Amino acid sequence: MITRPLPEGRETLAHDVRAAIRDVADFPKPGVVFKDITPVLSDASLFARVTESQAAAATAMHVTHVVAIESRGFIFGAPVAQALGVPFVPVRKPGKLPHRRVREEYTLEYGTDALEMHEDALGVGARVLVVDDVLATGGTAAATRRLVERAGGVVVAFSFVIDLTFLHGRQLLVGASVDAIVEY
Repeated sequence: MITRPLPEGRETLAHDVRAAIRDVADFPKPGVVFKDITPVLSDASLFARVTESQAAAATAMHVTHVVAIESRGFIFGAPVAQALGVPFVPVRKPGKLPHRRVREEYTLEYGTDALEMHEDALGVGARVLVVDDVLATGGTAAATRRLVERAGGVVVAFSFVIDLTFLHGRQLLVGASVDAIVEY
């Protein structure tokens, strides 16, 4: 795994994000403590600081595209793409994209799911930053990397607001930089 120093002020940002995140017990099912990011979004200054930090962390990687995962990943990915001055590429659940698509199925705890991306969204040699709100088990992010590779690109980095480290999702993302503002 590639590591790099945190941008100046990152510890303060992590503190502020952690303070804003709301724990919701027993959501979406009993026994789960959901990390609600909507209070981060409600604070325009904090939200801007988060996406600016995500973009700053990727600047030296010469990213050519930001790929974000439906749906909360879009919230963070679009402003990161704008800050980097690169195209934004949505990865969606099946049946949501109108043009020719590449599809990747992946395993969940109880079954399978799939993600799709337009087949012409990247091009050979694209250097991709994948953005999502939370890294949990890593399955969705790993499936997104496979989609990017099938479309001719390479994932150089993953960026998350939250990493639930106890679920060990980073283990599926070896070979690319993995950045998260807050870890639990």
